[in-house]
Amino acid sequence: MLLGRPQADPGQRLLGAEGAPRSTYRGDIEGLRALAVLMVLVGHAARGLVPGGFVGVDVFFVISGFLITGLLVGELERTGRLSLTGFYARRAKRLLPAAVLVLLVSLLLTWLMLPATRWRATAWDVVASACYGLNWRLAVQSTDYWAREDAPSIVQHFWSLAVEEQFYLFWPLLLLGLAVLGGRRRLRRGALMAGVALVAVPSFAWSLHQSQADPGPAYFVTTTRLWELAVGGAVAIAGTRSYRMPRTLAAPLAWTGVAAVLASAVVVDPEVAFPGYQALLPTLGTAAVIAGAPAAGGWGPAGVLGLRPIRAVGALSYSLYLWHWPLLIAAEARFGELSTAVALGVVALSAVPAALTYRFLENPVRMSETLRWQPAVALRVGAICTGAAVTAGLLFQLVIGPPPSAPVTSLTMPLPGGSAAASRNLTLTGPPGATVLAANPLGDDAGRAVDRIASITPDPMVAKMDGPETWPNACGPKPKGDAGMIPCVYGDPNGTTTVALAGDSHATQWLPALRAVAEVERWRLAVYTLGGCPFIDMERVASWRKWPAPRCVDWNRRVLKEMVDAVKPDLLLVSNGFYHPDGNVPPDPTEESNKVLADALRATWQQLTAVGVPVAVLRDNPQLKRIAPECVLTNRKKLTRCANPRADALRVGSGDAHKVAVAKLPNVHLVDLTNAICPTDPCSAVIGGVLVFRDNNHLTGTYMTTLAPRLRTALTKILS
Repeated sequence: MLLGRPQADPGQRLLGAEGAPRSTYRGDIEGLRALAVLMVLVGHAARGLVPGGFVGVDVFFVISGFLITGLLVGELERTGRLSLTGFYARRAKRLLPAAVLVLLVSLLLTWLMLPATRWRATAWDVVASACYGLNWRLAVQSTDYWAREDAPSIVQHFWSLAVEEQFYLFWPLLLLGLAVLGGRRRLRRGALMAGVALVAVPSFAWSLHQSQADPGPAYFVTTTRLWELAVGGAVAIAGTRSYRMPRTLAAPLAWTGVAAVLASAVVVDPEVAFPGYQALLPTLGTAAVIAGAPAAGGWGPAGVLGLRPIRAVGALSYSLYLWHWPLLIAAEARFGELSTAVALGVVALSAVPAALTYRFLENPVRMSETLRWQPAVALRVGAICTGAAVTAGLLFQLVIGPPPSAPVTSLTMPLPGGSAAASRNLTLTGPPGATVLAANPLGDDAGRAVDRIASITPDPMVAKMDGPETWPNACGPKPKGDAGMIPCVYGDPNGTTTVALAGDSHATQWLPALRAVAEVERWRLAVYTLGGCPFIDMERVASWRKWPAPRCVDWNRRVLKEMVDAVKPDLLLVSNGFYHPDGNVPPDPTEESNKVLADALRATWQQLTAVGVPVAVLRDNPQLKRIAPECVLTNRKKLTRCANPRADALRVGSGDAHKVAVAKLPNVHLVDLTNAICPTDPCSAVIGGVLVFRDNNHLTGTYMTTLAPRLRTALTKILS
């Protein structure tokens, strides 16, 4: 679009984009790229050494915003026009060929090295990546409680590329519109800056809000990241003002920026919601380097950042970013958890495919004279690349075939009762599971880990779905304004004995066994559970995402009120995973953290026993180090590799906190079936032909059902 006579701009010396003349090339920006990618790579391989290494992505965002905005503004001022076709063609030839190559290789690595449980999701991740929407897919998954234990996708790092691609789609249109509004006779940078502020300020405010209100999606969505790219754009628009900065001001500014970027890799806390306010440090630090380095001259960091070895890493930064993550994930899937040294070695080896990609794919396509002078051809190349990745992802779905049938969570088995009446018994069939164990199961060889088992139920491919969460129901909190609850009801809805269940997913997982018992005993079983919300009456309850979950506070208060004022069940069953009430969750429970949780639980239970409601605590189950279905699929002929040392399995989770909380508490009982879940050392992943765990910390519905006789014995004794 014609905007009037082009204006020369000495501020264009701030630019440093690919294909730019050497006079505009900025080695310090190439050095910043090197710094950013090294932060990401080392952070992924050695999080303990560089906990905030992921902020390297934020550095890239600012650099991209600066370079892209500078090129667009420069074109507007030089020519009075903005060729959208040319812009998108440059982006396509620069980014897509290498990205698609890595996506295709990632599918191959998935087939060869990842467990089959990940294949289908990975194929869809590849499709989403090719369509520049993976960040939104990951944002949706981040709200899925049942995805929290899933291994990261082999292409998860494409989320940041999706953010940039979405930025590239609308940013030229925004600048073009602002240029038109600012006046055709002369490009008005003030109007451009005001427009950029209209994007950056709301985006930053939204980032602050969402990072606290809904931190999972906030990390990935474009709307919380736009301000970082816009900050880079603002530096580009400032142009000559930055270049004319006094050296005595520019040098300290640039060096402070370098220090801020380096410090952010260490001081940014990965356990605190991000981006939010924490992203200010790497974002503003990068902007300070870009703005101050040219005017600082020899006093600034440009000389160090522009050293040839550093620039060489910067040149490879895109390919290094693309390659390191798939290789790390594939190696971990094949060899188990990697030591820091091995992970760093894998990252270092990723330089080989990165260098080859840069030499034989990136550069030839980027520097192609044909694609340079025929942008339509470059766009067709980009479309072919995108189509190839999408097609590969869809074909991969066809090759692996449909998933097995969904498991049935209520596998059945003889359930002996105290009455001789036939109506008091369920005659069921299925793998024996826990019923192969002796009455005192501790040390029973029938529960010992073995290398091979003829058949395993449920199929590990669909074991994740083997739980009561898949049952259809119509229950939960009543509409807004009504303080009541609508529980899920099982067993005999008119039964004279009411048993209630409250807690998080570690309480819900007991439903297959409880439902069987309730049907036999003709109890009315009312269920008040919510994933990620332990039944604790506290102001601040940490969710599985390791920060306070306000919705749990309201939920638990309503459940407590329902139990005390309305239901007053004959027995309240409770259970939960491990939480630390202040949100500061250590890697494993400690004696101190168990005591904190135990005190909170005791205070809650005492409110119930005070009104005559007895409480039975279902002790939290042992947990494995690895995700059981994946491990079993990978080690069909060596299942002992999936076993877990008993001491480690019992230490993780809230089992010890439950024991402490119940001790000497009147009318509170501990139901401990630990020995029927892990009867031997090490804990086996498969017992009696049944897969015990559906992930690494929840039991399958099938195995839980086989615990029903033991649970029935314990509960009827309490109620008698």
